Amino acid sequence: MAEKEIKINVKLIVSLLSILVGIIFYVAWGITYGVWADVGIYAVTAIFLAFGILGLLYTRIE
Repeated sequence: MAEKEIKINVKLIVSLLSILVGIIFYVAWGITYGVWADVGIYAVTAIFLAFGILGLLYTRIE
């Protein structure tokens, strides 16, 4: 079986942090204000998650 080696670089770390920030932001906002269904929260979280996922795909391609 050929296993790919995962290289840890700055792009990977930033991508993972972006995903983590998006999730933490959503949970923290929901706990703080008691609002779990808001378009503004979804928009900010979606941007962080999209950048994180696209960054992970980009590092995978390289």
